[in-house]
Amino acid sequence: MNETKRIEITWPSIGITVNAELDQRNRALAQCLWDALPYRSLQGHALVAGYHLYHVAPAHSLLHTEAEYRVDRRTVPDGTLFCSRLQHLGIKYGELTEPMTATPIGQVAEQDLEALAQAGREVWHSVYSTKTPVIAEVRRAGEPGGHDLPRLPIGDPQLNQLATEVHAETQRIWLDPPQELLDLHQGRIPSGAGSYETVLTTLLFVNGETRPLGYSCYGGLVRAALDGMPMPWLRQMTRQLAHTPAEFLGYCGLDRLWDFTQRLLAGLERLDSHEDFAAIMAHMALYCNCLGGWNLHLFPWQAGDHLRRTQALT
Repeated sequence: MNETKRIEITWPSIGITVNAELDQRNRALAQCLWDALPYRSLQGHALVAGYHLYHVAPAHSLLHTEAEYRVDRRTVPDGTLFCSRLQHLGIKYGELTEPMTATPIGQVAEQDLEALAQAGREVWHSVYSTKTPVIAEVRRAGEPGGHDLPRLPIGDPQLNQLATEVHAETQRIWLDPPQELLDLHQGRIPSGAGSYETVLTTLLFVNGETRPLGYSCYGGLVRAALDGMPMPWLRQMTRQLAHTPAEFLGYCGLDRLWDFTQRLLAGLERLDSHEDFAAIMAHMALYCNCLGGWNLHLFPWQAGDHLRRTQALT
């Protein structure tokens, strides 16, 4: 079916709304986003690549849905929407420098590009300076907003209970910063992590471990399961990939993440289907990606304001 799919992306706290249309370049990915609507999410901003907005979309299917069409995102028009296996909805609003292959799913209306650029500037100010969260709401055009995180059932009772708790915790921190991260960013670190009482070093390492745990470990395990990797290999890969970073993050203060991980690892032998394996890993991925989003928002990027890129001499 080629029915028109129009959406609205609004940032109520800054009073900006843009209209966009999903297109046929990556129909399956666009459908993943459409099916997840409406939702709200913490709005983030690229910190390296340039003028680019992104946030975590609560759609488990984005972890594994194949793309049909790819572009160098530097080359496409401002206002291009992307979905990715990092569970992101991204929006280009200006120059990008990173040569990353991306999967476009739609386009912001031309008459809203100026408003989009203003939203980008406001979000950058939020992420880099003020730390006042900006929440994005994405909805079908003309329909009410709302929010609900998807819940995937699992056959094993103990692991289903774990998924219930991970889902509830993800729901709890989706739009409000986790107290564990607030404590960490305010220097309350019970373990004493941070040599010579430093905090910035610990924050840097926490950020560096949390993002790949969601993006690469748990997201990759979902894809491996749905690609048919044998269950013994999946269990072994989970143990190899998840234990060490989660243990370190627990030491740094993310106790819930470490508790969830230990219970997951203890129950791996009870997982006997690829569907159940993918479901529990998808819940862990969304939880870690939510933590990663808050890490990026709370991190004191302005501490490096005196360090600026220099232009090459010609």
